[in-house]
Amino acid sequence: MTATILTSTTELLTSTFQTTMDSLLIPLSVPSLLADAPFGAAAALGGIALLAVVTIIMVVRNLLYVCGPNEVLVFSGRPRKSVTGTIGYRVIRGGSALRIPLLETVDHMDLTNMNIEVKVEGAYSLGGIPLNIQGIANIKVPGEEPLLNNTLERFLGRSREEIMKAARETLEGNLRGVLSTMTPEDVNRDKNVFAQNLIKEAGEDMRQLGLVLDTLNIQNITDDVGYLDAIGRARSAQIRRDAQVAEAETKSEAAKQKWLNTQNAELAKIESEKEIARKENEQRIADAQSRRAALIAAEQAEVQALVAQAKAEVAMQEARIGQVQRRLQADVIQPAEAACRAAEEQAKGDAARIIEKGTATATALTRLAESYNASGGTGRDALLMQKLVPLLNTVSGTIGNLEVNRLTVIPGARGAAGGDAPLGAKLIDLSEQFRVATGVDLPKLMQDRLGSSGAEASKATAGKAKPPALPRRSPA
Repeated sequence: MTATILTSTTELLTSTFQTTMDSLLIPLSVPSLLADAPFGAAAALGGIALLAVVTIIMVVRNLLYVCGPNEVLVFSGRPRKSVTGTIGYRVIRGGSALRIPLLETVDHMDLTNMNIEVKVEGAYSLGGIPLNIQGIANIKVPGEEPLLNNTLERFLGRSREEIMKAARETLEGNLRGVLSTMTPEDVNRDKNVFAQNLIKEAGEDMRQLGLVLDTLNIQNITDDVGYLDAIGRARSAQIRRDAQVAEAETKSEAAKQKWLNTQNAELAKIESEKEIARKENEQRIADAQSRRAALIAAEQAEVQALVAQAKAEVAMQEARIGQVQRRLQADVIQPAEAACRAAEEQAKGDAARIIEKGTATATALTRLAESYNASGGTGRDALLMQKLVPLLNTVSGTIGNLEVNRLTVIPGARGAAGGDAPLGAKLIDLSEQFRVATGVDLPKLMQDRLGSSGAEASKATAGKAKPPALPRRSPA
């Protein structure tokens, strides 16, 4: 942007210088310049240079703007980018800048404080009491963006009176709004809190307008109905009451201090008596401790005597223990050790006998196996017969004496299929088979029906004969 300004300024100076030179060279002619010789040409060039310097000074003076520390210069007409977007002006504060002719216009904005008298009459408070508020506010135009942008958009080209009027009206509206949230007692009791609430309420509205509220002081608060006077009288009565209460408390404190002094004197007396009693107790304790030392010495002597007696008793018991140990050694331990050694020798002999017997058995079995393997099938048969003979003796010995309850001899058939067998044999055979099959004894049943003769015949037929007992066979 600086290069653009310098280029525009150079072009403007060149065009101005060219216009000036043209106006100066119109009445002159070439022959006259040539006729004046070298002195005339040098004078003409000096006048042209002087005129150019004067022209440049005039142009720069008209285009250069210097900004003081208490104001800002607004160069409007050319767009630029800012934090809020693209705007059509640039702001200079506390410096200098060149105005681009035909493209920019320059406006001044004063940054000094503006004192505004804020006065509200008949504003209703929270309790519905109308109050009159009078105060002084100091506002100013901010010198930094983006708040300055709001100020320029709303107040550029307007007078300070108009700015002060807008700020006063805004503050009065905010004052009425804050007053409606506080009671007259709160407003009258703490004006600083009221002013802080008002600054907090009006701060956002002022920022929207592009103004900064520096200070706000509440000077006077009155009302037309005498409410604050009544509060004042109540406050005066409260002050008088507090004074009377303070006087009563002072008298009470004096009386209390008097009794405290008396109490301290009594306590000191009691402390002295307590100290005397403590000394007497210490004396008694010392006496008791001396008597205790004597008693302890006596008790210690008695205890030492008992300890000596106990030690002698212990020595005597240890001697008895040694005697009992020697008796046990002679009566129990040595015979037991001898018996133990004898049992060990007996066990060693039995073990040797078992070992020899096992060795002999193993040798015999080894030889038997060798003979068995060498004899083939004959040795196997012989070994089997040797083992079966004692087994047969054992089996035959389990038979014992046999008892035969009944023996029936049925003659055999003479011809084929038993067709020529006697009738008696057939009947006996049939009755036995029927009895075995059904369990019904036909001869006995016929005997019961036919009478005594049949019974005798049935007894003769069913008679039992006990054969003699077979002798037991002795094992081979």
